[in-house]
Amino acid sequence: MEAEVLKSGFFWLSALWGVVSIALLISATRLCYRIEARSGRPLLKHGLPGYANVIPVALNVRVAQDGETQAMRRRMNWRLIAILAGFALLHLFRWAGAV
Repeated sequence: MEAEVLKSGFFWLSALWGVVSIALLISATRLCYRIEARSGRPLLKHGLPGYANVIPVALNVRVAQDGETQAMRRRMNWRLIAILAGFALLHLFRWAGAV
């Protein structure tokens, strides 16, 4: 009976973390678009932004060096780190609970 409760709890924790990680990724992507706009990235021919360059922005490649843009980049990096840390914790919970 305890194993079923543990598995059920892990299931709900996984579902909750999935929703939270999607929200964090959307937030990080939106920040990335704002950072790229401040850094002078041109829009595409039809006036819409292209794909978000999350990794180059996270690594500070071709990003404006002013304080506000760098603060936005740090906020984006913290969101990406939170996603990775959450999945690491979820893996530890899975391993510790032998689910």
